[in-house]
Amino acid sequence: MWTLLNFLSGKWQGTGTGEPGSGRYERIYEFVLNEKFLHVRGKSTYQPQAQNPRGEVHEDWGFISYDPARKTFVYRQFHNEDFDNQYVMSSLSPDGKEIVFESESIENIAAGWRAKESYRVITEDEFFETFELAAPGKDFELYTQCHLYKVR
Repeated sequence: MWTLLNFLSGKWQGTGTGEPGSGRYERIYEFVLNEKFLHVRGKSTYQPQAQNPRGEVHEDWGFISYDPARKTFVYRQFHNEDFDNQYVMSSLSPDGKEIVFESESIENIAAGWRAKESYRVITEDEFFETFELAAPGKDFELYTQCHLYKVR
């Protein structure tokens, strides 16, 4: 069941861009609790720049689990800005190289907002992560995108 997401296990670093500006990205994916959950820890650091003069540090923690009743993966993600997202895997390309999670719920934000997190696997040691948001009644718009490389 976890074969699809096994490649994520490890530490990742890279760079990216988006609404907060250009930044450095770190991700750690680790199987925990008898390998029933994939624990995700993310940190994105944006230095002060014209579009974001104060800079910022974004952190999130999450857990991916498999829901046998729905026969899909569920991703619960908690952000230092006090947003809590619950995603469900919404699509998977036939080759398993494109994985998309779409929000089922988001806590601490106005009703109707949606989020989408996508992974495009390049190799076992490289992938692109895209995070998109949709305001109520609107289509998804890119918020951030990063290119990550496995460092261990």
